[in-house]
Amino acid sequence: MDVLKKMILPEALEKLLDGREDIIIPESRTQLLSLALGGEGRDFFEVEYQVPDNGVVVEATVSLCKNGAVVNYPDIYMRRRDPDCMVIADDGRSDKERFSDRYGDDFSALRNKALHWLTERRLIVMPFMAGGNNLGYPAILIAPENAGFFAAGLADLQGFIPAREIPDGFAPRAVIYLAPPFRHTHFDGRQMVVHNRQSDVYELFSFNLYPGPSAKKGVYGVLIKIGEEEGWITAHGSTVKIITPYDNSISIMHEGASGGGKSEMIEEIHRELDGRILVAKNLITDEKLLIEMSETCELRPVTDDMALCHPKLQTESKKLVVTDAEQGWFLRTNHITHYGTDRYLENMCIHPKEPLIFLNYDAAVGSTCLLWEHIMDAPGKPCPNPRVIMPRHHVPNVVSTPTEVDVRSFGVRTPPCTAEHPTYGIIGMLHILPPALAWLWRLVAPRGHDNPSVTETDGMESEGVGSYWPFATGKKVDQANLLLNQILQTPNTRYILLPNQNIGAYKVGFMPQWIAREYLARRGGARFSTEQIRESKCSLLGYSLKSIKVEGKILPRELLEVDRQPEVGDAGFDAGAMILSQFFKRELEKFDAPDLDPLGKKIIELCKSDAGVKDYEALIPIHL
Repeated sequence: MDVLKKMILPEALEKLLDGREDIIIPESRTQLLSLALGGEGRDFFEVEYQVPDNGVVVEATVSLCKNGAVVNYPDIYMRRRDPDCMVIADDGRSDKERFSDRYGDDFSALRNKALHWLTERRLIVMPFMAGGNNLGYPAILIAPENAGFFAAGLADLQGFIPAREIPDGFAPRAVIYLAPPFRHTHFDGRQMVVHNRQSDVYELFSFNLYPGPSAKKGVYGVLIKIGEEEGWITAHGSTVKIITPYDNSISIMHEGASGGGKSEMIEEIHRELDGRILVAKNLITDEKLLIEMSETCELRPVTDDMALCHPKLQTESKKLVVTDAEQGWFLRTNHITHYGTDRYLENMCIHPKEPLIFLNYDAAVGSTCLLWEHIMDAPGKPCPNPRVIMPRHHVPNVVSTPTEVDVRSFGVRTPPCTAEHPTYGIIGMLHILPPALAWLWRLVAPRGHDNPSVTETDGMESEGVGSYWPFATGKKVDQANLLLNQILQTPNTRYILLPNQNIGAYKVGFMPQWIAREYLARRGGARFSTEQIRESKCSLLGYSLKSIKVEGKILPRELLEVDRQPEVGDAGFDAGAMILSQFFKRELEKFDAPDLDPLGKKIIELCKSDAGVKDYEALIPIHL
């Protein structure tokens, strides 16, 4: 094909495509959606493959609904990301498990088999820019034709370059090879994504059809690797510009592990049927705290999950500046269980500007896919990971220009905590963190309680440095140094800590971050006098606020300082603080390396010695 002659392809890919006419380079999103359904005129399609010794296996089904294409996986295991699905095939610098260590063989043999398998199929060849059109890097997807929904999903997440617009000299820095049946023949049915970082190209072999580990997080890994080489990071965070009813504005970037509330930070606050806001419900007494808020702030989303912190964006403000690394957002809707839960998102999905791609919903051909109709994993057990891919240009008031970040928040899923059953659910509604403590939270990055995004969560586990470590391929210490340097270079950005799900004995959902968003925007940011804050009894929590007043309502101090809850008390809080401290000390041992920045070593030593909040602040002051 003539268009292929415009590209400068790596040797393996050039050989794979050489002389072939049976490839499809998409020209439009409409064409991609048609491919997702197996061709024009179809309304249902089974994505199936012949698997040796296993016959024909249906990996996914695609149904045409009024508002888009609905993808479902017959194998329940495939409905969310396996956190153990990455291995490294090359011998470059890495802390991650090597392919040869896990499987006892060099990857080259399987690589050749996968490439040969692709030569025997009609292919989708889709160029795109990883990280966006302005600051992104050339990349390309190679997929079997019957996996059109995967290509369409990637196109919505990262954009794509139509065949007629491919520039001369397009030279991919990354290639995604999609070969689904190999999960059965070589990986016992497990999800697997093999990262093969070559000197001239980053190869990413996706041996499964769930887009989370490859089309989404695989591309993230590519950006992290490029950032390592160039000295910057792609933060794992949502960003929103908040406009108060009085036209004041601040911007918050909310980071955290999967399930930490990133997408929720850019959602409208959820209300009861009568319009009131349920802030908290006591799990012991069933007492509810409801407030009225007649007018909430206007939200202008900037990023949903991947915030590009490129040095070309930085200004003289000494604040972090970010832009979106994606063209579409992979939104989880497990919290939407009935009509009216989130009218803003429901309206966008029921009446979209153009057909959307949905995953893990119960929707018949010709029906309207509804966000609260999740596919069932078992009778009475809905899938915890229903997703919709939302193109950015569908989102009202979305911000597409670089944005200065006033406040960086970190979210943690917390379990209930009582004196009888103490846990790490001792985080109050809003804590102020000195920068050194903010760095530590990003090193340990708790995955937390009842995580809906990954296949398993056992108690308090770490998502890893930056909370993007599951997608990184290099060394932990390199990312720790990059994060610390970023904090030092942006002293005018403040840091806060937010729980979600529970505060002590209270069920709160994602209300803490919605309340904090309204509160901080109305007061103009996270600058507090010494009279307004006090050191938390657990120094890892930084400072607690003495009071929060929202729309004339003063919130109970029991929600700000959990030890004040009679169900928790000093004993329950202290036991929870010990759990948190032991978790930090255990996770920080992983950064005991000669390459760690000397300042970072001092901060970690403070944690090991149970230092106070002021000790952390002395190392990196809160900039006034």
